[in-house]
Amino acid sequence: MSGEKRFRTSIFGFSKSDVNSYIEKIISEYDHKLKEKEEEIAALKNNAKETRLKYEELFKKAEQINEDRAKIADVLIKAQEKAEIMIEDAKNQALEEKKKIEKLVEEEKEKLVDIKEQLKVLKTEVTSTLKRYEGQLAEFIEK
Repeated sequence: MSGEKRFRTSIFGFSKSDVNSYIEKIISEYDHKLKEKEEEIAALKNNAKETRLKYEELFKKAEQINEDRAKIADVLIKAQEKAEIMIEDAKNQALEEKKKIEKLVEEEKEKLVDIKEQLKVLKTEVTSTLKRYEGQLAEFIEK
């Protein structure tokens, strides 16, 4: 096998220096890999912390936006209600004004009818007075 380590042999088994150097090499590689993993974990923790902070910031912004939306909706509803009240008041005022004008027009029509009647009476009186004067004038001319 290619990944297999072969040690030199000595009188009592394997060479201690080869075994020790191999163990030190493995420990060194393990420490190096452990350090890389710890750095990777630290980087991931840092990344997670940044992500959490960004999430909290975005969450606060979303809450603020929702609050603003609620306020805007409330203002719009109140404005709409106020506009409806104003329109209703304007309609009522217009109806009252229309009634006043209609009443005034009716009164003026009645006055006009009275004036026409007075004119008829006056015309009749003037006509009768003119006929009297005409008759008197004719008598005076005949005399």
